[in-house]
Amino acid sequence: MKSEKCELEGLLIIYPDVFPDPRGWFYESYNIDKFKALGIDTVFVQDNHSRSVKNTLRGLHYQKNPGQAKLVRCTCGKIWDVAVDIRKDSPTFGKWHAEELSEDNNKFLYIPIGFAHGFCVLSDFAEVQYKCSSVYNGAEEAGYAWDDPKIGIKWPVSDPVLSNRDLQNPTLL
Repeated sequence: MKSEKCELEGLLIIYPDVFPDPRGWFYESYNIDKFKALGIDTVFVQDNHSRSVKNTLRGLHYQKNPGQAKLVRCTCGKIWDVAVDIRKDSPTFGKWHAEELSEDNNKFLYIPIGFAHGFCVLSDFAEVQYKCSSVYNGAEEAGYAWDDPKIGIKWPVSDPVLSNRDLQNPTLL
């Protein structure tokens, strides 16, 4: 397993060791010791799994208190996964990073506390699984507008399928 740092501090792309053979392939999706060796000592307490149709855009979501780190992967289909730095004291506040995650590339995106997260579905449908460092708390859930012009995310969908909640999120800047 290896990792690659992104331009936004704390954000990591994780490449698991994939072991293919004539039957298919195998990889460890989580091993606490291997993640610690990569510098990720986050304790994950909740797993989530979503299935969405093409052009669905979910986000930009975050949890206020105590915050929520995420370890995101796409196990079926293909998504464009986005993290936005919302740490007000960060030199990259308001900046974003996107990564294509798919069942074919097996990449993970590690998103530390202090980032908003969203993704859009590029395939006919996609299944996204992610670990969280804190249990979901609706009272602490918040979000920012997916199309905030000052953040300027270049989403690869022109007419996204959005929830009512995501249509009402405020801008960050």
